Amino acid sequence: MGFFDKLKDTEKKSEKKKEKKEPEKKAEIEPEENAQKGGQLSLDIYETGEEFIIRSTVAGVKPEDLDISIDGDLVSIKGSRTEIKEEKEGKYIYRECYWGEFSREIILPEEVDETKTEATIKNGVFTLKIPKTNKSKKTKVTVTPIE
Repeated sequence: MGFFDKLKDTEKKSEKKKEKKEPEKKAEIEPEENAQKGGQLSLDIYETGEEFIIRSTVAGVKPEDLDISIDGDLVSIKGSRTEIKEEKEGKYIYRECYWGEFSREIILPEEVDETKTEATIKNGVFTLKIPKTNKSKKTKVTVTPIE
């Protein structure tokens, strides 16, 4: 087998490998749906004995662009990140940052005291501290006989 025959054989094997690759997987949310619903905010959630702490990176989001609501054990976070438009024209090489509206709803494992909730942003990191209620504590009830 000559040099050019080996080269053609190698090219054929390479083409077969490309054909065998699995088709690209579609995103769970179609682009049209994503445009309507907005992006999903990525979160870290942990708890201490007294509170739940929710953190997320929200670089480029102003505090007034966040809307947080708590109803029982349901926490809803909504917001918007505005893209800074460059004056110069060019084309993207990578485009991975999400711009536009985002939201996230979380059901916590127990009810919280929403009246004492604290929300802060520092260095592009959003932190939400939500105290737990004392409803999970047992209460002893004394039964009084009626005569």
